Amino acid sequence: MCARVPNVADGMAPDRNRRRIPDATVSRLPVYLRILGEQAEAGVDNISSEGLAELAGVNAAKVRKDLSYLGSYGTRGVGYEVAYLVYQIRRELGLTHDWPVVIVGAGNLGQALAGYGGFGERGFPVAGIVDIDTTKVGTVLGGTRVRHIDELPQIVQTRRVNIGVIATPGAAAQDAADRLVKAGVTSILNFAPIVLSVPRAIEVRKVDLAVELQILSYHEQRRAGGAIHAVQSGTGRSATA
Repeated sequence: MCARVPNVADGMAPDRNRRRIPDATVSRLPVYLRILGEQAEAGVDNISSEGLAELAGVNAAKVRKDLSYLGSYGTRGVGYEVAYLVYQIRRELGLTHDWPVVIVGAGNLGQALAGYGGFGERGFPVAGIVDIDTTKVGTVLGGTRVRHIDELPQIVQTRRVNIGVIATPGAAAQDAADRLVKAGVTSILNFAPIVLSVPRAIEVRKVDLAVELQILSYHEQRRAGGAIHAVQSGTGRSATA
Protein backbone atom coordinates (compact mmCIF):
# COMPACT_ATOMS: atom_id res chain seq x y z
CA MET A 1 0.00 0.00 0.00
CA CYS A 2 1.56 3.28 -1.09
CA ALA A 3 0.97 6.52 0.75
CA ARG A 4 -0.02 9.43 -1.47
CA VAL A 5 1.96 12.65 -1.52
CA PRO A 6 0.34 15.25 0.78
CA ASN A 7 -0.96 18.58 -0.37
CA VAL A 8 -2.68 21.56 1.22
CA ALA A 9 -6.10 20.08 0.56
CA ASP A 10 -5.15 17.11 2.75
CA GLY A 11 -4.85 19.45 5.71
CA MET A 12 -1.06 19.26 5.84
CA ALA A 13 0.19 22.77 6.54
CA PRO A 14 3.63 23.80 5.23
CA ASP A 15 6.46 22.97 7.67
CA ARG A 16 7.08 26.62 8.53
CA ASN A 17 3.54 26.99 9.87
CA ARG A 18 3.38 23.83 11.97
CA ARG A 19 3.56 23.93 15.74
CA ARG A 20 6.41 22.41 17.71
CA ILE A 21 5.32 18.98 18.85
CA PRO A 22 5.50 18.34 22.64
CA ASP A 23 8.05 15.77 23.78
CA ALA A 24 5.31 13.55 25.25
CA THR A 25 3.61 13.38 21.86
CA VAL A 26 6.91 12.67 20.08
CA SER A 27 7.47 9.74 22.45
CA ARG A 28 4.10 8.26 21.46
CA LEU A 29 4.51 8.66 17.69
CA PRO A 30 6.84 5.62 17.34
CA VAL A 31 4.23 3.53 19.17
CA TYR A 32 1.53 4.66 16.76
CA LEU A 33 3.86 3.99 13.84
CA ARG A 34 4.52 0.41 14.94
CA ILE A 35 0.80 -0.27 15.39
CA LEU A 36 -0.13 1.31 12.08
CA GLY A 37 2.56 -0.72 10.33
CA GLU A 38 1.06 -3.90 11.77
CA GLN A 39 -2.42 -2.80 10.69
CA ALA A 40 -1.19 -2.06 7.16
CA GLU A 41 0.41 -5.52 6.94
CA ALA A 42 -2.93 -6.99 8.03
CA GLY A 43 -4.66 -5.22 5.15
CA VAL A 44 -6.41 -2.57 7.23
CA ASP A 45 -7.07 0.59 5.19
CA ASN A 46 -8.62 2.85 7.85
CA ILE A 47 -8.49 3.05 11.63
CA SER A 48 -10.47 5.12 14.12
CA SER A 49 -8.90 7.13 16.91
CA GLU A 50 -10.66 4.77 19.34
CA GLY A 51 -9.15 1.73 17.66
CA LEU A 52 -5.66 3.21 17.60
CA ALA A 53 -6.01 4.36 21.21
CA GLU A 54 -7.00 0.89 22.40
CA LEU A 55 -4.01 -0.70 20.68
CA ALA A 56 -1.65 1.98 22.01
CA GLY A 57 -2.97 1.91 25.56
CA VAL A 58 -4.02 5.58 25.66
CA ASN A 59 -7.33 7.40 25.34
CA ALA A 60 -8.86 8.46 22.04
CA ALA A 61 -8.76 12.16 22.89
CA LYS A 62 -4.99 11.94 23.35
CA VAL A 63 -4.61 10.17 20.00
CA ARG A 64 -6.62 12.86 18.22
CA LYS A 65 -4.61 15.60 19.93
CA ASP A 66 -1.30 13.93 19.04
CA LEU A 67 -2.23 13.46 15.40
CA SER A 68 -3.51 17.01 15.12
CA TYR A 69 0.08 18.19 15.53
CA LEU A 70 0.77 16.46 12.22
CA GLY A 71 -2.11 18.32 10.60
CA SER A 72 -4.00 15.04 10.37
CA TYR A 73 -7.70 14.91 11.21
CA GLY A 74 -9.76 11.77 10.79
CA THR A 75 -13.01 11.64 8.88
CA ARG A 76 -16.13 10.98 10.97
CA GLY A 77 -17.34 7.44 10.37
CA VAL A 78 -14.20 6.56 8.43
CA GLY A 79 -11.27 7.36 10.71
CA TYR A 80 -7.70 7.81 9.50
CA GLU A 81 -6.19 6.40 6.32
CA VAL A 82 -3.55 4.00 7.65
CA ALA A 83 -1.01 4.29 4.82
CA TYR A 84 -1.19 8.08 4.77
CA LEU A 85 -0.86 8.30 8.54
CA VAL A 86 2.22 6.07 8.37
CA TYR A 87 3.70 8.49 5.84
CA GLN A 88 2.93 11.51 8.03
CA ILE A 89 4.47 10.02 11.16
CA ARG A 90 7.55 8.76 9.31
CA ARG A 91 8.05 12.22 7.83
CA GLU A 92 7.66 13.93 11.20
CA LEU A 93 10.13 11.54 12.85
CA GLY A 94 12.66 12.07 10.07
CA LEU A 95 12.38 8.48 8.87
CA THR A 96 12.08 9.25 5.17
CA HIS A 97 15.84 8.73 4.93
CA ASP A 98 18.48 6.75 6.84
CA TRP A 99 20.32 8.01 9.92
CA PRO A 100 23.64 6.14 10.24
CA VAL A 101 24.73 5.51 13.83
CA VAL A 102 28.09 4.74 15.41
CA ILE A 103 28.38 2.46 18.44
CA VAL A 104 31.05 3.21 21.05
CA GLY A 105 31.90 0.05 22.95
CA ALA A 106 32.32 -3.47 21.57
CA GLY A 107 31.69 -5.34 24.82
CA ASN A 108 28.70 -7.56 25.52
CA LEU A 109 26.15 -4.78 25.08
CA GLY A 110 27.85 -3.35 22.00
CA GLN A 111 27.96 -6.82 20.47
CA ALA A 112 24.26 -7.33 21.14
CA LEU A 113 23.37 -3.95 19.63
CA ALA A 114 25.57 -4.54 16.58
CA GLY A 115 23.93 -7.91 16.00
CA TYR A 116 20.41 -6.50 16.24
CA GLY A 117 19.09 -6.28 12.69
CA GLY A 118 16.28 -3.93 13.67
CA PHE A 119 18.53 -0.86 13.51
CA GLY A 120 19.08 -1.08 9.79
CA GLU A 121 15.53 -2.19 9.08
CA ARG A 122 14.20 0.93 10.78
CA GLY A 123 16.50 3.36 9.03
CA PHE A 124 19.45 3.41 11.45
CA PRO A 125 22.26 1.46 9.77
CA VAL A 126 25.37 0.89 11.87
CA ALA A 127 28.05 2.99 10.19
CA GLY A 128 30.77 1.98 12.60
CA ILE A 129 31.72 0.36 15.89
CA VAL A 130 34.69 1.61 17.89
CA ASP A 131 36.47 0.49 21.02
CA ILE A 132 39.61 1.36 22.95
CA ASP A 133 40.48 -2.32 23.56
CA THR A 134 42.99 -3.40 20.91
CA THR A 135 41.95 -7.05 21.34
CA LYS A 136 38.51 -6.14 20.02
CA VAL A 137 39.72 -3.92 17.19
CA GLY A 138 39.59 -5.81 13.90
CA THR A 139 36.88 -8.22 14.96
CA VAL A 140 33.59 -8.22 13.06
CA LEU A 141 30.26 -7.61 14.80
CA GLY A 142 27.02 -7.84 12.88
CA GLY A 143 28.88 -7.46 9.62
CA THR A 144 30.77 -4.34 10.76
CA ARG A 145 34.49 -4.37 11.59
CA VAL A 146 35.42 -2.85 14.95
CA ARG A 147 37.82 0.07 14.62
CA HIS A 148 39.91 1.87 17.23
CA ILE A 149 38.17 4.74 18.96
CA ASP A 150 40.80 7.14 17.57
CA GLU A 151 39.16 6.59 14.16
CA LEU A 152 35.81 7.89 15.43
CA PRO A 153 36.13 11.38 13.83
CA GLN A 154 36.86 9.81 10.45
CA ILE A 155 33.83 7.52 10.68
CA VAL A 156 31.55 10.38 11.72
CA GLN A 157 32.72 12.64 8.93
CA THR A 158 32.91 10.16 6.05
CA ARG A 159 29.63 8.42 6.90
CA ARG A 160 27.85 11.64 7.94
CA VAL A 161 26.88 10.25 11.33
CA ASN A 162 24.71 12.39 13.60
CA ILE A 163 23.74 9.77 16.18
CA GLY A 164 26.10 8.01 18.57
CA VAL A 165 25.29 5.06 20.84
CA ILE A 166 27.26 4.67 24.07
CA ALA A 167 27.56 1.02 25.09
CA THR A 168 30.56 1.34 27.40
CA PRO A 169 30.92 0.73 31.15
CA GLY A 170 29.88 3.73 33.23
CA ALA A 171 33.48 4.77 33.95
CA ALA A 172 34.19 5.22 30.25
CA ALA A 173 30.89 6.79 29.21
CA GLN A 174 31.79 10.45 29.74
CA ASP A 175 34.97 10.09 27.70
CA ALA A 176 32.93 8.39 24.97
CA ALA A 177 30.45 11.26 25.01
CA ASP A 178 33.23 13.85 24.83
CA ARG A 179 34.74 12.06 21.83
CA LEU A 180 31.37 11.82 20.07
CA VAL A 181 30.66 15.52 20.57
CA LYS A 182 34.15 16.49 19.41
CA ALA A 183 33.73 14.30 16.32
CA GLY A 184 30.53 16.14 15.38
CA VAL A 185 27.76 13.88 16.67
CA THR A 186 24.71 15.87 17.79
CA SER A 187 22.51 13.15 19.33
CA ILE A 188 23.49 10.44 21.81
CA LEU A 189 21.73 7.30 23.00
CA ASN A 190 23.31 6.43 26.34
CA PHE A 191 23.11 2.91 27.79
CA ALA A 192 25.68 3.62 30.50
CA PRO A 193 24.34 4.07 34.08
CA ILE A 194 25.57 7.65 34.48
CA VAL A 195 24.35 11.15 33.69
CA LEU A 196 26.43 12.65 30.90
CA SER A 197 27.70 16.22 30.82
CA VAL A 198 27.33 17.54 27.27
CA PRO A 199 26.75 20.93 25.61
CA ARG A 200 23.15 22.14 25.65
CA ALA A 201 22.84 21.69 21.89
CA ILE A 202 23.44 17.93 22.18
CA GLU A 203 20.35 15.74 22.49
CA VAL A 204 20.77 12.83 24.91
CA ARG A 205 18.40 9.93 25.50
CA LYS A 206 19.22 7.61 28.40
CA VAL A 207 18.31 3.94 28.51
CA ASP A 208 18.67 2.66 32.08
CA LEU A 209 17.61 -0.98 32.30
CA ALA A 210 17.96 -1.04 36.11
CA VAL A 211 15.53 1.88 36.46
CA GLU A 212 13.04 0.19 34.15
CA LEU A 213 13.23 -3.00 36.20
CA GLN A 214 12.69 -1.02 39.40
CA ILE A 215 9.58 0.54 37.90
CA LEU A 216 8.32 -2.91 36.98
CA SER A 217 8.99 -4.13 40.53
CA TYR A 218 6.84 -1.26 41.82
CA HIS A 219 3.94 -2.39 39.63
CA GLU A 220 4.45 -6.02 40.65
CA GLN A 221 4.32 -5.02 44.32
CA ARG A 222 1.11 -3.09 43.76
CA ARG A 223 -0.37 -6.06 41.92
CA ALA A 224 0.51 -8.28 44.87
CA GLY A 225 -1.32 -5.92 47.24
CA GLY A 226 1.77 -5.30 49.35
CA ALA A 227 2.18 -8.97 50.27
CA ILE A 228 5.75 -9.03 49.00
CA HIS A 229 6.62 -5.90 50.97
CA ALA A 230 5.43 -7.55 54.19
CA VAL A 231 8.10 -10.26 54.08
CA GLN A 232 11.80 -9.64 54.53
CA SER A 233 13.75 -10.57 51.45
CA GLY A 234 15.49 -13.95 51.78
CA THR A 235 14.41 -14.63 55.37
CA GLY A 236 10.72 -15.43 55.18
CA ARG A 237 10.20 -13.44 58.42
CA SER A 238 7.54 -10.76 58.73
CA ALA A 239 8.89 -7.25 58.41
CA THR A 240 7.00 -6.29 61.55
CA ALA A 241 7.93 -9.33 63.66
